Amino acid sequence: HRGLANMLVCAGSYITTIGVDFKIRTVEINGEKVKLQIWDTAGQERFRTITSTYYRGTHGVIVVYDVTSAESFVNVKRWLHEINQNCDDVCRILVGNKNDDPERKVVETEDAYKFAGQMGIQLFETSAKENVNVEEMFNCITELVLRAKKDNLAKQQQQQQNDVVKLTKNSKRKKRCC
Repeated sequence: HRGLANMLVCAGSYITTIGVDFKIRTVEINGEKVKLQIWDTAGQERFRTITSTYYRGTHGVIVVYDVTSAESFVNVKRWLHEINQNCDDVCRILVGNKNDDPERKVVETEDAYKFAGQMGIQLFETSAKENVNVEEMFNCITELVLRAKKDNLAKQQQQQQNDVVKLTKNSKRKKRCC
């Protein structure tokens, strides 16, 4: 395995998450396998205190809302704020799930894209039920995390090079008279 990425999924799915569900998933990115540890947390207010303990060590966050629920979409802003408060330099994506029932859809794609753009994050509309865009979404967040980890490693190496102190013997100066 190339690496390990710790992911946090904030919100529910077709089968409502009660508290926290843990999954391991392996994805292949550019021919290399990456093992994901996925913490699927309940999006309901009553589980908010449980969720905050899972932020530590998180590399990527997938914020999921239900496209058939305006309230679910409104809560996204609170989730993103909480993530910003609890995570340092974490990759985030926004996912509109249940995109398989156009008759019940209340969160318009254009509104979601506009909001995602304002937040500086990528949007995916998915259907977990029909497995539409799910793989692409996981690949995207994994690529974002791997790129961020690589960039962070490069910064650390550059910082270490900058911190090197060169110790050299001073050459003797010839004394001159005035």
